[in-house]
Amino acid sequence: MRIPGRWRRGYALDYHTIRSEFIGYNEFGHPQYDTTYTELGELLYRLKYQSDHSSIGGIVGAVAEFVETWRPGVDVLVPVPATRTRAVQPVMLLGEALARRLGLLFAPDWVRKVRDVPELKNVHDLEERLHLLEGAHEANRAMVEGHRVLLFDDLYRSGATMNAIAGALYDQGGAVEVYALTLTRTRKKR
Repeated sequence: MRIPGRWRRGYALDYHTIRSEFIGYNEFGHPQYDTTYTELGELLYRLKYQSDHSSIGGIVGAVAEFVETWRPGVDVLVPVPATRTRAVQPVMLLGEALARRLGLLFAPDWVRKVRDVPELKNVHDLEERLHLLEGAHEANRAMVEGHRVLLFDDLYRSGATMNAIAGALYDQGGAVEVYALTLTRTRKKR
């Protein structure tokens, strides 16, 4: 499905969940949900939250098949820098495997965070999200200039982060074109 943003064209391959119902709070006061994921959402959940690396092949296969049909004409894959620190970053693992499969340059260092940004999943106001992201990313012009970039992330909610990075790739980096691809998107527009 198409995702709007400051890129030539962008897609999310599927929704993240089919349904999610609040079922109460656990003993620590955290909300609990009964969630049914899409097939791709389930694979991503297993990788991100259960460190199940066996899901990588299925994810990369589905994404590569889509990109090979889409043919955006890119020469480099730039993953969205992670907000949360993990021992292993799923977007980096997936981005590197996808770039290798598609014969693209994998460039995790072409965009970097220049200041910390809080996790945005609990920030529901789009204007507040955009404000928090202002000036948070920097693109390296010496590397980016003249390239056609595939900006890659795992989950699209409002598009604020991807838009901020696409802007940096164009404005600071001198990218010729930026295309956006995310594995899944949330059902609610926030």
